[in-house]
Amino acid sequence: MSELSNLTALEESFRRFAIHGDTRATGKDMHGKNWSKLCKDCGVIDGKNITLTDVDIVFSKVKKKTCRTITYDEFKVALGELARKKYKDKTGEEAEAEVFKLIEGKAPVIRAVASPTVSRLTDPTKFTGSHKERFDETGRGKGKAGRVDIVDTSGYVSGYKHRGTYEKKVNKPTEGRPM
Repeated sequence: MSELSNLTALEESFRRFAIHGDTRATGKDMHGKNWSKLCKDCGVIDGKNITLTDVDIVFSKVKKKTCRTITYDEFKVALGELARKKYKDKTGEEAEAEVFKLIEGKAPVIRAVASPTVSRLTDPTKFTGSHKERFDETGRGKGKAGRVDIVDTSGYVSGYKHRGTYEKKVNKPTEGRPM
């Protein structure tokens, strides 16, 4: 039973990496780019025993000559080859089990690197002029209020400070005053 659960976790990881970055991918086969990403993200590549070149060579070895992808079965064969190279002191099955453990349940890591240029250009504290009006003090956008001039239809000019006082003056009670 444990062998079956290991296979399903491994297969799930295979499918996650197989569809990563490709909207048309079905998850049944994996490109070389995603194979390399899987090996990097899951720690199969260690820089000593296994390098990116080794990973690419194994991929080319296990795929069919005319294909540019590998199936799940070819994926397991490729992992077996890498496992024997990574864990030379262990038997083939033990080495495979170790590599399977590295990969099981993992998903692609999405790395977003913000360059200093991009962060400088998108920092609202450095905006000037009308662009500055689109953000509040904390740097969050004001939404439509920051983009659109909202027309004041009250009838008062924008700088008038005694807004709303006219009604009070006109409607004052006239007790004791002659007309």
